[in-house]
Amino acid sequence: MQSVVKWSLGLKLHGISIGTSHRRNFVYPTTRPCCIASSKPHQITKLDQTCSDSLPIFNQSANAPLVEALKTAATEQVACFHFPGHNRGKAAPTSLSSLIGSGPFNHDLPELPELDDLFSPQGPILEAQSLASELFGAHNTWFLVNGSTCGVHAAIMATCNPGDVLILPRNSHLSATSGMVLTGAIPKYIMPDYNPHWDVAGGVSVLEVQRAIQEVERDGSKVGAVLVTTPTYHGICSNLEDIVKICHSLGIPVIADEAHGAHFRFNKAFPRSALEQGADLSVQSTHKVLSSLTQSSMLHLSGNLVDPERVSRCLQLLQSSSPSYLLLSSLDAARAQLGDNMGIFDQSLGLALEARKRIQEIPGIDLLDLSVFGLNFCDIDPLRITVGTLHLGLSGHVADDILYECYKIVPELVGTCSLTFAFNIGTRILDVERLILGLNHLSDNFFHKNSKILCSESNGSIQPFERSQMVFTPRDAFFAKKRRVRIKDSIGEICGELICTYPPGIPLLIPGEVITEDALTYLLNAQKQGALVSGASDTALCSVIVCDQ
Repeated sequence: MQSVVKWSLGLKLHGISIGTSHRRNFVYPTTRPCCIASSKPHQITKLDQTCSDSLPIFNQSANAPLVEALKTAATEQVACFHFPGHNRGKAAPTSLSSLIGSGPFNHDLPELPELDDLFSPQGPILEAQSLASELFGAHNTWFLVNGSTCGVHAAIMATCNPGDVLILPRNSHLSATSGMVLTGAIPKYIMPDYNPHWDVAGGVSVLEVQRAIQEVERDGSKVGAVLVTTPTYHGICSNLEDIVKICHSLGIPVIADEAHGAHFRFNKAFPRSALEQGADLSVQSTHKVLSSLTQSSMLHLSGNLVDPERVSRCLQLLQSSSPSYLLLSSLDAARAQLGDNMGIFDQSLGLALEARKRIQEIPGIDLLDLSVFGLNFCDIDPLRITVGTLHLGLSGHVADDILYECYKIVPELVGTCSLTFAFNIGTRILDVERLILGLNHLSDNFFHKNSKILCSESNGSIQPFERSQMVFTPRDAFFAKKRRVRIKDSIGEICGELICTYPPGIPLLIPGEVITEDALTYLLNAQKQGALVSGASDTALCSVIVCDQ
């Protein structure tokens, strides 16, 4: 107990509060008080005595042309008669400026000539995008201010005409579905490998992609593109190189939803990036593991199967005509940070590997690895650690509540039976020590204690994507006449809305798809266990919107 007290004191000295919170209104079992002392104290030791608790100091001297242009424009003493209305911070709302300061307002500028035009770049934006394409190994790179969702939309629109078939995993992000609504593309779904004990879907196999292409060809249809999500939210990578070989032999472009893999090119210990494996288009969330601002992403193009001018036209249609230069410059800054620090991920990688080693020693805590899915997948992101809570008798949502209430630990993703932790260049030793302490607390107080806060028993038998059947295309379903039915009467109806748990934003019910008992049961069980449900017009899930047949 003494070591725990010392550790908690250390956190307080770092400005971190450990204690109760009412954020989630979770009721703990009366026999399992949250912050009780563990049955044995846990000695907190440094993971690496050569590392400091403070954040690593990175060289920031690399050229960032858009950042410099924004800095110059913001420091000019001008009589401002342009938008936005806060007038370079002079009329900023005090409730917000007192929180974030005046800097963001001073630099929140519109499309001034000296800042270049996102849709016809000739100055600092063009230079910044060119530097990014060189660093990421692309022929062309576009900065995105509408997130990777916009990039997925543009990639589908640039490769698929109305009526073309888009081959994609059934567990693709919801942006792929909305991209098909925009284009009129017809989905051909590939069922991902799925482990019911973890309730985690993996990637797609080369064989499944090949089989899907052959089925489309037999139907006399045209494949517009193949979209592969790699890595998945859990860091699992498909064998993209062999998928690309098959597709390119038939002249089919490959889109990589690489939202979670923007960092792959920057350490030899990481999986190879999608572009290094031959993908034609790669959509990357530069804000996830890299350090740009939330909502900023990049779209990269390589090869000659996709017309870059068509990509630009699609982005002009999809992106805001008043892009945020704070978001744009953050992409330039993140690129410069990477280009000037080639060992930037060494410390975070070392912390993740050591954390994985120590987690393996905690009783009752499982670690997700490639063995869960057999031999279909070639790699996994070492910065993504997923722990299983099934042997603790806890759902992932309950475990998440306990870790937050007791230790202020916030994971990236909460599953029905798992928690996923994302390491990045800002991860500190202190964070990892707290994570180990929290997981030890779960082990000591719930492993072999006959806890009844179990994952739903149905999780081991239901595969939510196993028997999906499309009746309408997503576009036709979007515009179809609809009606509302009670949820218990919806089985067999054609779904009229896109419903998913968020995160990860993978649709469980898709417009145009027949509602199955398995998918509905899974969705209701996930909601019962605390998952947030997005997209449903009836947030209580008492009813659902369906299409008239």
